[in-house]
Amino acid sequence: MKLSKKVVMCAAALALGASSAAWSQSKTLYIGMNGGPMEKAYTSQVFPEFEKANNVKVVVVPGTSSDVLAKLLANRNSPQMHVVFLDDGVMARAISMGVCQKLDDSPVLKELMPSARVKDDMGAGVQLGMTGIGYNTKLFKEKGWAAPTSWTDFADPKFKGKVVFQSASSSTFGLHGFLALNRIWGGSETNVEPGFTKWASTVGPNVVEYIPNSAKLSEMIQTGEAAIFPLTPTAVSDLQDKGIQVGYVAPKEGAVQLLVDLCVVKNSPDNAMAQKLAQYLLSAKGQSLAAAAGAYIPTNPKAIIPATMQTRLGKLDDLTKNIKTVDWDAINQRRAQWDQRWNRQIEQ
Repeated sequence: MKLSKKVVMCAAALALGASSAAWSQSKTLYIGMNGGPMEKAYTSQVFPEFEKANNVKVVVVPGTSSDVLAKLLANRNSPQMHVVFLDDGVMARAISMGVCQKLDDSPVLKELMPSARVKDDMGAGVQLGMTGIGYNTKLFKEKGWAAPTSWTDFADPKFKGKVVFQSASSSTFGLHGFLALNRIWGGSETNVEPGFTKWASTVGPNVVEYIPNSAKLSEMIQTGEAAIFPLTPTAVSDLQDKGIQVGYVAPKEGAVQLLVDLCVVKNSPDNAMAQKLAQYLLSAKGQSLAAAAGAYIPTNPKAIIPATMQTRLGKLDDLTKNIKTVDWDAINQRRAQWDQRWNRQIEQ
């Protein structure tokens, strides 16, 4: 039966109306995380599958971990974000300040590596990192130096004027390096006296510059100013992508675990969907997509790591061998005093 033009037009209008209604019912979830490469990787290749399956739009609120935490605290009575990514030290503070909601019990939590489970499931590691030793491979080759093997290499006299160390008062990399050496010298997260006492006669004389973050490293490596510095394998890989001759070593005493954790924001506008997004990002599927998109090391062992990523960063088993964790609760209780002492005594 041939339909009249009017009937066809009405049907089309109804279909368009239904489509518009469905679109208008879609929700927007806001997630706080680093901007730049991380935002691009997740927005282009990780979120789309979740968005399609759940008729939602995931929008990134970009910022550093400290920026995101500040926004959470400023809007704690009426949160604007549903899920946040925070470096593990900042996440410990966020949890202690009561802005995170316990993750729903789900099978995906049991899949995670044990050290990625935050106490009481108030959060969980979504990306695995570790602070070890980065070194200038071009300079090492020119000097005939063997690759570094130990945290104590930062105190080797041959590196006098060639060590670049991130400030322990502003950088997790610098803090990790300081705490690793402090442990070797007999200290702990509750006793940093060995680190502060020994620094001036060991690592201190070798340091050419203390930098607030790692942004300046690429320039200092290329000019030959930087021979050795605390860094992560992912950061080393990013530098290699830019053509910079740099390598990574996991120290024999162990690299220091550096997680990017996620948590569901307490009192978020849609807790159910926020919990669903968190589970997806922690799943093997979500973390496989993140690994392929941005070479982010998964915390879910079931995730697939691309062969090219393993070639560049090394096998996950090797990277995590003898990895050390730190007590962020103990650190955060003392951090303000340490920062003051570091700035006054080390970077004076």
